[in-house]
Amino acid sequence: MIRALRYVNLNRTFRAGGPRKTAAPISSADWPSMIHTLSEALAERGYDSLTQVQEAVTDPALREADLLVSAQTGSGKTVGFGLAIAPTLLDAEGMLGPPGAPLALIVAPTRELAAQVMRELGWLYARAGARMASCVGGMDMRDERRTLARGAHIVVGTPGRLRDHIQRGSLDMSGLRVIVLDEADEMLDLGFREDLEFMLDKAPPERRTLMFSATVPPMIAKLAQRFQREAVRVKTQSEASQHADIAYQALRVAAQDAENAIINVLRYHEAQNAIVFANTRAMVSRLTARFSNRGFAVVSLSGELSQTERTHALQAMRDGRARVCVATDVAARGIDLPNLELVIHAELPSNADSLLHRSGRTGRAGRKGISALVVPPKAVKRAERLLASARVTADWITAPGADEILRRDEERLLADPDWSMDVTDEETAFASRLLALYSPEAIAAAYLRQHRARHSAPEELVPVDTRPAAKAHARFGPSVWFTLSVGRDDGAEPRWLLPLLCRSGGLDKDAIGAIRVQQSETLVEISETSVAKFLSALGKQGSLEKGVTVRRASGAPQIDAPASPRKARTSGKFSDAGAGGAGSDKKWKKRFTKADGEAAAQSVSKKKAGKVAAGKAAAGKRGKRTADPSDPPKR
Repeated sequence: MIRALRYVNLNRTFRAGGPRKTAAPISSADWPSMIHTLSEALAERGYDSLTQVQEAVTDPALREADLLVSAQTGSGKTVGFGLAIAPTLLDAEGMLGPPGAPLALIVAPTRELAAQVMRELGWLYARAGARMASCVGGMDMRDERRTLARGAHIVVGTPGRLRDHIQRGSLDMSGLRVIVLDEADEMLDLGFREDLEFMLDKAPPERRTLMFSATVPPMIAKLAQRFQREAVRVKTQSEASQHADIAYQALRVAAQDAENAIINVLRYHEAQNAIVFANTRAMVSRLTARFSNRGFAVVSLSGELSQTERTHALQAMRDGRARVCVATDVAARGIDLPNLELVIHAELPSNADSLLHRSGRTGRAGRKGISALVVPPKAVKRAERLLASARVTADWITAPGADEILRRDEERLLADPDWSMDVTDEETAFASRLLALYSPEAIAAAYLRQHRARHSAPEELVPVDTRPAAKAHARFGPSVWFTLSVGRDDGAEPRWLLPLLCRSGGLDKDAIGAIRVQQSETLVEISETSVAKFLSALGKQGSLEKGVTVRRASGAPQIDAPASPRKARTSGKFSDAGAGGAGSDKKWKKRFTKADGEAAAQSVSKKKAGKVAAGKAAAGKRGKRTADPSDPPKR
């Protein structure tokens, strides 16, 4: 069980009884005292210092301890747990013996994350003579069995495939010294709890167990309590400094401009790599098609892609053939895109953890990143709650407009390093030819046009501040009230009256305020500036159409309460049968009465009873039908 006696938080270690002296942070000067095969590998990769999580888990006091580590995405935890398990795996010379049954098992939630772990541990343990094996879903299981049979020191895999190998006897757990669960919270979210418990039960009880998780929800705490022994909880970041290298932006956009705003954000930043998160596959497909049509080099990641398609998409991002990736949360889990500078939330994530997971893919290894949330008017309150729950502060801004983007393009053009490069003789000769034919202004203008043609044109956005408020009627300006000669008794409803007023009264929808349907008449509020136009359209008869007359009210009217219960109606000027059709030009011949309503209700009841009886008779006939041997089996 977890006895939370020690907490490693930033550069301090605490016990329940108070702080203790902290071990000095590891620096390049201290590396000779580390296992030399690892220190040489770190130096070869250009490491001159360790991240906070790497410093914390390599504390000499934790060499044999089980660890429950919460660290943000991109904090260097892969190298961190590689360093943490080294004292358990390597001999006094910093080497591994002949390969046989695995000594370490690393479990990751996705194939992409497993591949990343293989790459990182591959160079870290290369000098120690490590042989590694990968066991992930979607790959040839026979090849994996042959690799395991030849022996491996470290096995990296996904939960489902590792369980298959254990059950088939191809993965020997008897010699296991340490298990690492990477992104443990994501594995539980993906439904791998039973697989994890199965593997942990099969492992030797004396092995070390290290759990790395961005968050520690109750399910992770219970898993740790069951399978870890006196675990040390390591927390390498404070809430105040969470994602300090990420600039959060909340972009206010008009509802119809959400996709246009995303295009403008991509154009404004021109990031080397960007990822756009959506909540559904349909939205991923829609955005991918839209971005492709606008000239962006884009790939997508969603659950409907095969492993080969996912691999090709990620490789396109890594080698620069694509610069924008559109993905769902689940499909993007575990991927590691280099130089990811921009994260855009096309749709708000479902919770704070999801927001941090998404955003944590940028701002890694000391580099700065931007996380932009697209927030239409109806989502403002939800976005505020989401940011508060995640304990991050965002700058509320508007999406960049076309003019801002063009100015940014010009700034990038002027800052291009090509301006300061030496000019070759060939370039000088061609420049002389150009100057002989055209003026410097014409040459510069042509170059600017060609430069702009290589980029997608920015979108024109609706200014958010000029959008009408949701409750516009509350601020309807000076107005005049009119009375129409039809009401509830005639089947009048606002949804039929509004188009009638616009069509026959010559009004725009914005010129019509409140519509109040009364028992025998309807009260309509018309903007004062549109009254003259309205009266002109009515003519001398003061009629919207036959049987619907209009008169000016003396002032703001008293509104009657509607009758309760509301009277049924099957006829009338504005009933469903007459609205907008041929019947709308016919004068109704009678008012709808209570007796008519009762008769209509009885008629409907008889029809329903007849249909029910007919349905039962048909069902009886179907039940007596002799079964055909060619019929499909029942499920």
